[in-house]
Amino acid sequence: MTTATLSGSCPECETGLVVPPMVPGETLSCPECMLTLRVEDVADGRLSLQMVAVQLRDWGQ
Repeated sequence: MTTATLSGSCPECETGLVVPPMVPGETLSCPECMLTLRVEDVADGRLSLQMVAVQLRDWGQ
């Protein structure tokens, strides 16, 4: 039995990614540059990924 995987690449550092099945709107982190990426589209086993702007918390310091 084989496990289905999807592939794509980070739009920032171009690292190749292989992940379990995901749907548009889900997020993941690039293991190389640590950016948060959102799945925009899935077609023919390939992910279309978009960088997500992450808001850092202001701890009032």
